[in-house]
Amino acid sequence: MAAPPKPEEISHPPMDQLQGLEYCIDSNPAWGEAIALGFQHYILALGTAVMIPSFLVPLMGGTDGDKVRVVQTLLFVEGINTLLQTLFGTRLPTVIGGSWAFAVPIISIIHDSSLTRITDPHERFLGTMRAIQGALIVASSVQIILGYSQLWAICSRFFSPVGMVPVIALAGFGLFDRGFPQAGQCVEIGVPMFILFVIFSQYLKNFQFRQWPVMERFALIITITVIWAYAHLLTASGAYRHRPDATQRNCRTDKANLISTAPWIKIPYPLQWGAPTFDAGHAFGMMAAVLVSLIESTGAYKAASRLASATPPPAHVLSRGIGWQGIGILFSGLFGTATGCTVSIENVGLLGSTRVGSRRVIQISAGFMIFFSILGKFGALFASIPFPIFAAVYCVLFGLVASVGLSFLQFTNMNSMRNLFIAGVSLFLGLSIPEYFREYTTAAFHGPSHTKAGWFNDFLNTIFLSSPTVAMMVAVFLDNTLDYKDSAKDRGMPWWVKFRTFKGDSRNEEFYTLPFNLNRFFPPS
Repeated sequence: MAAPPKPEEISHPPMDQLQGLEYCIDSNPAWGEAIALGFQHYILALGTAVMIPSFLVPLMGGTDGDKVRVVQTLLFVEGINTLLQTLFGTRLPTVIGGSWAFAVPIISIIHDSSLTRITDPHERFLGTMRAIQGALIVASSVQIILGYSQLWAICSRFFSPVGMVPVIALAGFGLFDRGFPQAGQCVEIGVPMFILFVIFSQYLKNFQFRQWPVMERFALIITITVIWAYAHLLTASGAYRHRPDATQRNCRTDKANLISTAPWIKIPYPLQWGAPTFDAGHAFGMMAAVLVSLIESTGAYKAASRLASATPPPAHVLSRGIGWQGIGILFSGLFGTATGCTVSIENVGLLGSTRVGSRRVIQISAGFMIFFSILGKFGALFASIPFPIFAAVYCVLFGLVASVGLSFLQFTNMNSMRNLFIAGVSLFLGLSIPEYFREYTTAAFHGPSHTKAGWFNDFLNTIFLSSPTVAMMVAVFLDNTLDYKDSAKDRGMPWWVKFRTFKGDSRNEEFYTLPFNLNRFFPPS
């Protein structure tokens, strides 16, 4: 009779750091490889950087030329914010990009009666941009205060692994509508892109060229090049000549009008659209988006720390990062990017796909963002990639970030009915409530909150459209009210508590110490 299996043979012990990553947060590939990887992160960041202005600027009355300038400005500010965050914020390898969380208050500003009555489209665009700038400048104070006052660090004491699992998971799962629904708008390029990316990055990942894992490292750039060329071939051959406008807009490589309208050289600068205008109602609505950005970024930072093979960021480091992100939103308002900023989830997912979590790679990508935003024609060339190509990649990268969130369950007792209840209910409501708000808005052309107070409507509709935000409210409340005193071990607190403070784990100093010996002036708590 065979001997019964040993416990270690049928279970996997919890691990602080993911295994199999080639480069962690503070180890760097060779310069040539690092530059190529940085360029890959830049290409991936273009998807959201182009999509947001392409959606918002025409609603504001802007022309294709205005759209190009906003895209350039957004990329320029993204580069600056990414450098600041990786140098002085959390120091995690995260790209700070544009955020869809700001769409509700921005659309509300666009439809403000004081702006819609402006007859000249260009004047209306400038007036709307200045109003958005003013709201962003005021609202940025929320993250700046919560971050630098360490209030967010105090709030994080109520977080546990079981409470954060839904937040991190839904940072990826909650973006499901940005995946295949968008890729399916041009199936003939979206589906091949998805299949090729999976084959190259997973099934052919062991293919090496001169002992260099080319497919695993550069599956994204290789597949984008192949499918982009294929899409250009379809466009040039006239495959879309008599197709509906929506199909042409999503599939053609020459429909965005970015290259023809982009200037050769243009340096974005603060207040380039004129002096911002300030309205209390606009600012209050925008504050909800800033709170959503804060919560989504909190989950993204924890996912990035895991994919960079680092320890979870200590409370004061997380709070410091939120403070710098508030500065980033302030810059977004000053420069006029037409949206605020948050951590780019797709770029966090790319850390796991390439198995390179190096901080230097992300800093190089920030350099590409700044460089190509100034050289308009060259930047516009890459920005003309059809969005379904990016959406197909999101199907993989968003899912990867979500699975990192689920990996935190290993530190909890998932044989506990209490934990099963919290995780299940918060995950379900985090998906279900925002979907209700989306469907209601699509049918009624306004959100479920539809009172005479516009700022109040914007606040509620923005909060409840965010899956990670809903999940955090539900999970943290339940986790801190349901038998919490007797469930510390089940919640994973013995593992979690040592990472709350900078000195709680010896590895924190290696990962999160400020550069240039700045810790002398800002000692860690």
